[in-house]
Amino acid sequence: MKITRPKIGIIGGSGIYSLSGLEEIKRLSLNTKWGKTSDEIIIGNYAGSVVAFLPRHGFRHSLLPHEIPYEANMLALKNLGVESIISTCMCGSLKLKIKPGDIVIPDQFVDFTYGRDIEKTRKEIIHLPMAEPYCLNLGDIFYKSARQLKMTVHKKGTVVVIQGPRYSTKAESKWFSSQGWDIVNMTQYPECYFARKIKIHYATISMVTDYAIGVESMHWAGEDIDKIINVFNDNITKANNLIFEVVKNLPNKYDCNCQKYSTEAYYKDN
Repeated sequence: MKITRPKIGIIGGSGIYSLSGLEEIKRLSLNTKWGKTSDEIIIGNYAGSVVAFLPRHGFRHSLLPHEIPYEANMLALKNLGVESIISTCMCGSLKLKIKPGDIVIPDQFVDFTYGRDIEKTRKEIIHLPMAEPYCLNLGDIFYKSARQLKMTVHKKGTVVVIQGPRYSTKAESKWFSSQGWDIVNMTQYPECYFARKIKIHYATISMVTDYAIGVESMHWAGEDIDKIINVFNDNITKANNLIFEVVKNLPNKYDCNCQKYSTEAYYKDN
């Protein structure tokens, strides 16, 4: 049986290790020039399309944020034929108006990671424009799909990406919040960078689990862990419903600057 190449990639963040309604066709263990992917990639029928699904941390959540093979994941999906990626992640809120259970569609990031985006080859130097790191067209589809499902969603936001696996200190979170940034997460960079580098449309559904420690008046203390877990589980259900809706609404062509920025990258051979 001939299998249509998947144009849609779905990357599941924490808690998203399967997709409700995904009819599995086959599983692939792929090894790229940048190494192996986080885990097997599932090719399947989903919401009327053939998709490629990959859990960012592995099916058993065995990879820490800095251990994820971001570049290998992107290249493997690209080689399968993927043109756009629906990503999910859990995050903490840095603003009172962004509440646990809300969804944020980031349009900017601030990177506090280190060592993740080091080029593994010195054959070329790439200066990649990242003024708009996420695909705004794809993000708009996320937003409209969430509204159709009557979810509380924030159309834009800046995500602070910390190295992890530790959480931020109170001082760090207070500073992040004072800068006007919106949410904090450990995996959003360099995933979008490597997607842009190889011309894949990329956007993320960020699901808020709690307030960051620096948002003092609303932060949930350790004894409220059950409350956080309940929000986390509700977010998994929301993510599954939203991904299904997004896949149904994806266009054949995108009206965005992703390809323009990729083409404008400066390449210099050594």
